[in-house]
Amino acid sequence: MNIYLKKIRSENNLTHKEMANLIGLKTASAYYKKEMGSTPFSLNEAKIISEFFDKTIEDIFFDNELS
Repeated sequence: MNIYLKKIRSENNLTHKEMANLIGLKTASAYYKKEMGSTPFSLNEAKIISEFFDKTIEDIFFDNELS
C-alpha cells in the first residue's frame, strides 16, 4: 500500500475516480488496486501524479527509511 499517496490524495479531497481520470484509467477500482499495491504504477503514471501534487516521484512512491 502506498500510504503517502493515500494521505496526500485524502488531504486534497480527491476520490479514486478523480485519480483514475488523472492518470487515464477507466475505473476507480483500477486506481484503487494501484494505490493498495496490487498493481504497480507505471513510470508515466508516477510522473503524472508527482507533477500533479508538485512532489518528486521518490517522495511519493519510495520509502525513505533506511533498513
